Amino acid sequence: MRRLPPLSALRAFEAAARHLSFTKAAEELHVTQAAISHQVKALEEHLGRPLFRRLTRALRLTPAGEAYRPVLTEAFEAIERATRRLQAESERQGVLNISLTPAFMSRWLIPRLGYWQEAHPEIELRLTSTPKLADFSRDGIDLAVRHGRGAWPGLIAHRLFQSENVPVCSPALVNGPLPLAKPADLAHHTLLHDFVEPELWRIWLAAVGVEGVDPDRGLRLSDSADTIQAAIAGSGVAMTRRALIGLDLAAGRLVIPFDIRLPSEYAFYIVYPEASAERPMIRMFRDWVLEQVAAETPGG
Repeated sequence: MRRLPPLSALRAFEAAARHLSFTKAAEELHVTQAAISHQVKALEEHLGRPLFRRLTRALRLTPAGEAYRPVLTEAFEAIERATRRLQAESERQGVLNISLTPAFMSRWLIPRLGYWQEAHPEIELRLTSTPKLADFSRDGIDLAVRHGRGAWPGLIAHRLFQSENVPVCSPALVNGPLPLAKPADLAHHTLLHDFVEPELWRIWLAAVGVEGVDPDRGLRLSDSADTIQAAIAGSGVAMTRRALIGLDLAAGRLVIPFDIRLPSEYAFYIVYPEASAERPMIRMFRDWVLEQVAAETPGG
């Protein structure tokens, strides 16, 4: 039975040793400097000897660190080469692994998958639904859709659409016994929240100056995909991103009772590693998504 140190600690040390800097290692691995320091300290405790000499304004390797670093660098390079070979094999087999948020997958991509399959029947998509960020070097993911500001080191990001938070509900609620004519009427309805972004209602109510509505009450669900589905079922009023409900609005399953939008500094992006920019399948899927977005965007 192998008794290896944690992989995260080995990666932290190898990056820090290569850069002779915890800060640069943190930037490379997309974590904090404190996380790198903690992982290196844990590795040193595991090995029972120091790997760095921590000087006032510099970092130096100890003899043990000098001996350990090239072995780890060679091992990580071997893993990277093996990963690339597997990716190349997937390319030949026509398989594309994609990571998406649950809401984007269920509310935006799945209703449009038929168009993709018709255009590219030779490419098999393997879709993973998760709110966590994909680790391209570890998870075998080729491409992902992320929600953020669009700046992820080492990744190419193409903006899909800006986030606009809007209240949505079933048409039956708007015209029911307790009509939704103005934001204050929300006091008579169930607010639908998701655990991933529980503050959306509080932010929106504060931004539009609504008083007398408790932003914390209501029904809480696992993610925004579930809150949208609950709104369609008439269970209450959800706060969600307009880009995810275009087809539901067009089909009359949802309505925006008062079109007071709350623009966000965040947007949805399709992202992939810089090293994968020339892979044909990634280019095809990226271009197809961008074409779909442009065709459905007013003026696009």
